[in-house]
Amino acid sequence: MRNRRRYLAAAACFMAALALLAAARKVPGFAEWYAVRVYPVLAAVWGGLWGIFPFSVSELGLYLALPAAAAGLIRCRKHPGAFLSGTALAAGVLFLLYGANCGVNYYSASFSSYLPYGREEHTEEELERLLVYLTEQVNSCRDQAGVRLTAREYGEEGRAAMKALGEKYPCLSGFYPRPKYLTVPWILSVQQLAGVYSPFTAEANYNNAMVPYNIPHTICHELSHLKGFMREDEANFIGFLACLESEREEFRYSGWLMGWIYVGNALAEVNPARYMELRLQLDEAAERDLEANSSFWSRYEGKAAEAAEAVNDTYLKLNDQEQGVKSYGMVVDLMLGWAEAEGID
Repeated sequence: MRNRRRYLAAAACFMAALALLAAARKVPGFAEWYAVRVYPVLAAVWGGLWGIFPFSVSELGLYLALPAAAAGLIRCRKHPGAFLSGTALAAGVLFLLYGANCGVNYYSASFSSYLPYGREEHTEEELERLLVYLTEQVNSCRDQAGVRLTAREYGEEGRAAMKALGEKYPCLSGFYPRPKYLTVPWILSVQQLAGVYSPFTAEANYNNAMVPYNIPHTICHELSHLKGFMREDEANFIGFLACLESEREEFRYSGWLMGWIYVGNALAEVNPARYMELRLQLDEAAERDLEANSSFWSRYEGKAAEAAEAVNDTYLKLNDQEQGVKSYGMVVDLMLGWAEAEGID
């Protein structure tokens, strides 16, 4: 009887999750309604619950799942029904949490829809002008190169920066749980990941082993997912804007330098020579940060990183981000629109 109840509960969870995802894909307006009326309540309650803990609950869950699975396999010989029904129920609950806290949001209104500018094509000259401007801004914050804050400072300022941006864009206003670093950042590093949003616990996790300038932007990027904006280019753009709203220069430096990297990569594709000229104009401290960042990630290159990227690419494409992992760099289109709207020349 107990196993039967577990299977029924698992089936109910799977059916509810599938219904949510199907409605998001097929029912016009459902995803937008859900993102505005339902998801904010879920994120506040669920994120607030797990946000009480100072450590990443999703990371702890991963470590506990491994011995639990091993123990279950041992018990499976004597009680196979209990093991199978328990596994089915756990999978069903996780799938429902994914659908409710993440899956539906891939089909809701994009952050771009709240902007007064779009994704129009821009010229190479506009790209170059923006990189010149970003170079000046990075150099003005050069004293923050290599500066690392405490976890508490990162968390408090990340939330403050997002709330400040929410005053300009109400879709980003409201509650934010504390962002959390992983105690074993190797888990993210080996996957070439700066951070990850856990829909199972509504947590924004980041890789604290990275070069410091990467951390503020990553925190704001992951917190943007908690507001339901799942597109990676838009999360990068929100992270950029939020860092600029911060009262701490360490965050502004992170935003400017990450923006410089995205725009610089785009210019390097169309005009490598001009890109190199502008890179040589970067302050030596910022250049050291870029070199340290490249050195950090190069240590984790290999089959595991390639496999993780392939999985992430497939996952993004399955969720209607047709460019896959390339979508991270599409933030440049939004940055060019922002520069035009701000009158940056």
